[in-house]
Amino acid sequence: MSKARGFTLLELLVVVAIIGLLAAFVGPRYVSQIGKSETAAARAQIEALARALDTFRLDTGHYPSSAQGLGALRERPAGEAKWNGPYLQKDVPADPWGKPYVYRTPGARSDFELLSLGRDGAPGGSGENADIAY
Repeated sequence: MSKARGFTLLELLVVVAIIGLLAAFVGPRYVSQIGKSETAAARAQIEALARALDTFRLDTGHYPSSAQGLGALRERPAGEAKWNGPYLQKDVPADPWGKPYVYRTPGARSDFELLSLGRDGAPGGSGENADIAY
C-alpha cells in the first residue's frame, strides 16, 4: 500500500510568500510602465491634433477659434467657405485618462495651445499628473 504524499503547510506558506514577494517587486514596475505609455499616447494624440489644426489653418487662413474648438476639425463651422475637411478621420478623442483635450487660441506661447491636463485633470502637477502640451 502506498502512502499518500502531499505538501506540508510550511511548504505552502513558503510558496505563497515567494509569490507575494515577486508580486511586490514586479507590480510597481508594471504600473509605472502603464503610466509611461499613457503619457506617450497623449503626446502622440496631441501631435496628430496639431497637424490637423495646421492643415485647417492652411485651408482657411486661421486656426479654429476657442469657441469652435477641436470640433471644427470634423464638422464645417458656420461661415467657413474655405473649409476643406474633415481633418480627422474619427471624432476628437479624449486623452488617455478619459478627459477632453484643452484647446485655446491664441495660446500663451504660439498661435494656439493644445494640452492634456494629465492623470489628475488639474493644471500643473508632476509625473503622470503633469500637463502635456504642444
